[in-house]
Amino acid sequence: MCRITGFWDFGYQQKYPLEETLTKMRDTLQHGGPDSGGNYIDPKQALGLGHRRLSILDLSAAGNQPMLWQEYVLVFNGEIYNFEAIKKELEQLGHQFESHSDTEVILKAFRQWGKAMIERFRGMFAFVIWNKNTQQLTICRDRVGVKPLFWYWHEGLFMFASELKAFHQHPKFDNSISQKAVSLYLQQGYIPYPHCIFERVHKLEAGAFLELDNQQTPQIHKYWDIQKIYKNTPVSTASEGELLEQMEQVLTESFELRMVSDVPVGAFLSGGIDSSTVVALLQKQKNRQLKTFTIGFEDKEYNEAQHAKAVAQHLETDHHEWYCTEADFEKVIPLLPELYDEPFGDSSAIPTYLVAQMAKKEVKVSLSADGGDEIFGGYTKYEVTQNFYPKISKIPYWIRQGMKGVGQLIDPLWLEQHNHKIPVLKNYKNISNKFPKLLHALGAKDTLQFFNQSSTYISPQEQKKLYPFYENRYHTDLSVRNQNLVSYLGMVDIDTYLEGDIMTKVDRATMHNALEGRDPFLDHKIIEFGMQLPDNMKIRGGETKYLLRQLLFKHVPRELIERPKQGFSIPIQKWLLGSLKEPLLAIAADGDFIKKIGLDATALQVTIQNFVQQRKYINPHFIWFLYSLHQWYLRWVK
Repeated sequence: MCRITGFWDFGYQQKYPLEETLTKMRDTLQHGGPDSGGNYIDPKQALGLGHRRLSILDLSAAGNQPMLWQEYVLVFNGEIYNFEAIKKELEQLGHQFESHSDTEVILKAFRQWGKAMIERFRGMFAFVIWNKNTQQLTICRDRVGVKPLFWYWHEGLFMFASELKAFHQHPKFDNSISQKAVSLYLQQGYIPYPHCIFERVHKLEAGAFLELDNQQTPQIHKYWDIQKIYKNTPVSTASEGELLEQMEQVLTESFELRMVSDVPVGAFLSGGIDSSTVVALLQKQKNRQLKTFTIGFEDKEYNEAQHAKAVAQHLETDHHEWYCTEADFEKVIPLLPELYDEPFGDSSAIPTYLVAQMAKKEVKVSLSADGGDEIFGGYTKYEVTQNFYPKISKIPYWIRQGMKGVGQLIDPLWLEQHNHKIPVLKNYKNISNKFPKLLHALGAKDTLQFFNQSSTYISPQEQKKLYPFYENRYHTDLSVRNQNLVSYLGMVDIDTYLEGDIMTKVDRATMHNALEGRDPFLDHKIIEFGMQLPDNMKIRGGETKYLLRQLLFKHVPRELIERPKQGFSIPIQKWLLGSLKEPLLAIAADGDFIKKIGLDATALQVTIQNFVQQRKYINPHFIWFLYSLHQWYLRWVK
């Protein structure tokens, strides 16, 4: 696990020093690679590749990067978990190895098979290969986008980096703001690929190669596409028992691959279905005792640590927990713009950072359970879309608009306080957040629009008042197969929310602590298995993740798991009306910020005042988006 950066300046006129510039770019990423750093410079091409290393495999200097072999130079961030099997195949073909690293395997696999090597790789990765003979860059990002890769192209300057902060160190960097990115951010608090907050910067698509040579035209092509996986995967007709057996096999194999390491490995454990499944299947090996990590909160409304502890005791892990105070949270908030050098509004980044900080004291690698919800049907919004949209789509549009108007008279906070008295709502958590989203979705014209609007924190009409430019988040023309709707919605989330929000959150929080985060569920073989499951194996009788639950209950008693889904949440409304109130009010008075971002000053002021004075319900998550956007601006633009 490492951090990478570099550039190729086709218009270089010796107005800045190549080595010094590359070193500055590289060392902005030292937090993610504290063990060593290296550069490769080709002065004739004005090209440089930089690398910061976090040693996980082959801790010796033989694993350092940039790695040079024959005409190739490689910088690599990530892990190829099945590298030993690929290495054996290459040895049988005559290749010899000088290290025990997966980095060397990539180089020699590229020599042997070219870009087709990627079909053999199981892992998370972003790498760049320079061919000195052909003068071509080959850049690749893993199938799901676990590892980040930004690229910049403007006026003959090409740059790449694991994090945006490296680009600020190059004297020719143009930091113009992207309107599309701001619009996308305001809708959900993150910016999905290929968009970036800076107009000239892009995120390399998940499952894609980028190639660049002296023709100076970046070429991108996908080698793995989740939309095609959904479209081309037939729904399984196997029995529940057969599918359960297949699931345990594919999960166990993929989880075990994530244990490959030359340093200690642990796991985050919330006590929920996904993290408990990861730990349970790995603890089947009785010769290991996995270290598990949980943070608890003093506020009982947000605390789930006791559930994680009960699961850990049952599975006999080496369990560690840390109860955080509000002061612990508040220490992290000022760090967020540095960690997330693009606007990022997921407030659960705070507890994620804290649990990573705790885990780093014991291990150098920690497993998380991200992806289980998207693959196996875990989100409430899937159930709502499955159950509600077919019904409301039959109601005339004008009646739905009337329902929306009536619904807007209901205070979402009151609804949350009394939802236990309302039969249809009593099993749902966080109603004040979900109810306004459902109201937005009443006017939807199709399934995807309903799903989009029920997942968005602000309606298109409300956003256009605050920010006139509007960009649609989703771009898919795939038709929905009735027996596979939940897989369709999961596919959309894997391609947007998982990559743009969840993976970003975990990657930055772990790497800032020099901790490698691994995601056992995000093996492409698990995703492809999940796409074949019929809906009733994902959601049945209102119960989410049906088949995954049945697997978990083979290893953990049902009573330790069954409870309403809570998530990794924090009391942001309390903070925004308390310790963060003054910086929140300052946003509306910052004329330079308003002008640079392109916000409507009057609408911004009204929105913030309505929230602070509690005149009208404003989703606190959306206010947090605005707060985070302003804090990012103060750090990286002003």
